[in-house]
Amino acid sequence: MDARFFYGNLFYSGTILNISEKGMFINTKRFFPSESMLVVLMRVDTSLLKVIARVKRMVKSNLDDEGIGVELLSPSAAYREFVHGLK
Repeated sequence: MDARFFYGNLFYSGTILNISEKGMFINTKRFFPSESMLVVLMRVDTSLLKVIARVKRMVKSNLDDEGIGVELLSPSAAYREFVHGLK
């Protein structure tokens, strides 16, 4: 799933490879300091879901699995419902 995330004054893009109620792994070539706060935007059908996230880990490699693992802070009911629908 494609995602855009906001950090500082810029938007970045990535692909969500793994998602749960409490976190996600975003495949991206952009890295941020540990504990950085991001706003992640995801398009689900015709709606846009927004979650606040904190960077918990970074995976740097030459492979396609590099990116950032983030912890979600107070995900909305709409986000939780979306994740439950994936199961």
